[in-house]
Amino acid sequence: MSDQGEKSRRGIASRAVHGGERPERPQFTPVVTPIYLGSAYVYDDVEIMDAALGGAEGKYVYTRYGNPTTTAIETVIADLEGTTGAVAFSSGMAAVHAAIMTSVTTGDKILASRDLYGATYSMLAGYMREWGCTVEFVDMLDLQATGEAIERLKPALIVCEIISNPLMRVMDLSEVARMAKAVRATLLVDATFNGPLLYNPAAEGAQLVVHSLTKYIAGHGDVTGGIVATTAMRRERLSNYAKMAGAILGPFEAWLALRGVKTLPLRMKAHCANAAIVAAALAEHPHISQVNYPGLTSHPSHQTATRLFGERGYGGMLSFEIKDAGREQAFAFLEALKMVVPATSLGDVYSLALYPAMSSHRSLTPEERIASGISDGLIRVSVGIEDAADIIGDISQAVEKAVRV
Repeated sequence: MSDQGEKSRRGIASRAVHGGERPERPQFTPVVTPIYLGSAYVYDDVEIMDAALGGAEGKYVYTRYGNPTTTAIETVIADLEGTTGAVAFSSGMAAVHAAIMTSVTTGDKILASRDLYGATYSMLAGYMREWGCTVEFVDMLDLQATGEAIERLKPALIVCEIISNPLMRVMDLSEVARMAKAVRATLLVDATFNGPLLYNPAAEGAQLVVHSLTKYIAGHGDVTGGIVATTAMRRERLSNYAKMAGAILGPFEAWLALRGVKTLPLRMKAHCANAAIVAAALAEHPHISQVNYPGLTSHPSHQTATRLFGERGYGGMLSFEIKDAGREQAFAFLEALKMVVPATSLGDVYSLALYPAMSSHRSLTPEERIASGISDGLIRVSVGIEDAADIIGDISQAVEKAVRV
C-alpha cells in the first residue's frame, strides 16, 4: 500500500492532525527567510537526527538548540560586526548576562565602566558580587585611572559601553582594548547605542559585542531580543549557555529583527541627521541648561566621537537638563509631550523620551545617580525619523510647560 493510500484510510482525527504537514522538500527558495515556528524537526535518516542532537553545524532538531530563522539574524549581525559568529537571546539583558557568565567564574575580578545601563550596573554590583566576583567601577574616559585599575586588579573581564547612557560620553575603546590585552582580560562591549553601522568594537579587540535587538537593529518597537557577536570559540560557549538556560530568541522575533536590519542603514542616517539638528536647536533653548550629544563641539567627547565614527554620524541619542528642574518638572515635561513618545526604550522609528531617574537608572541609589552625573532634571531622548522640526517643536513646548510648574 502506498503512503498516500495508507493516509487516506486513517481516521478523521488523525487526518485533521497530520494533513498538510511535512510536505516534500520544495524546489524553490523563498525571497525572504521563512519563519520556522516548529519546535522540533524530523529527518528521514535517524543518523542525521543523531548528528543534529550532537550539535552538527547546520542541523536542527529542537528550537531551544537552534532555529533556522534565528540563525539568519545571527549570521547578518556577525557579518555587520566583523565577527566569526553570534548568538541571539530573548532580551538584551539575557545577552549581557550570558556574555558575563561565560567569561568569569566564582572569585574572578571584573572591572566595569561607571557609565553603564542601570540594569547592567545593578547586575554587576549585585548578582555578580553575590556570586563571589570582585567588581570595581571606574570612569573609563579617564585612561590613567582605568590603566591603574587594570594593572592593579588584572581582571578576568572588562565591561563597557561605547556611548554611555544617558550622558552620551564616548570612550576611547582602542586604548582600553590595548590595556585589556596586556593582562589577558576579556573585553565585553555593549554597542547598543551606536549600533553595528557607526562603529565595530571587534575590530579594536573586543571579544564580546552586545546589542539589544529591541533597539536600533529591530527599530520598530515590536521586538524584544538581544545578541552577542563574538569569536567561534566563545560562540560555542554562548550557544551552550543559551541552550541550558533556555534564554533563546523566538523565531518570530528573530524574523522581525531580521526585517529591521534591512532598513538599518537608512534609519541610522535619519536618526543621526535628526539628532544633530535637534541637539543644536535645544542647545539654544533658554530653559535648557545643558545638552549632551557627542556631535556638538561643546561635548567633552566630541573629538573622540569624531575619530571613532568619522562621517557616519554621532548617533541618534541625546539628553538634556531642564534648567533648575526636579522630579515634578520632569514628570510635567513627559506629560506635556504630544508627538514624542514618553516610553522606556530607544532606537525606534518614533522619537522617545524618558526620565532616567525613574526608568533606565531607577535601580541606582540617588547617591549613585549623582556620582554618575544623572541629575533630577535630566531627560533622555531617542531621536526618531520624523521631521526634525516637529520633534523640536514638541520638545520645546513640553519644556515651556514644565518650567511653569
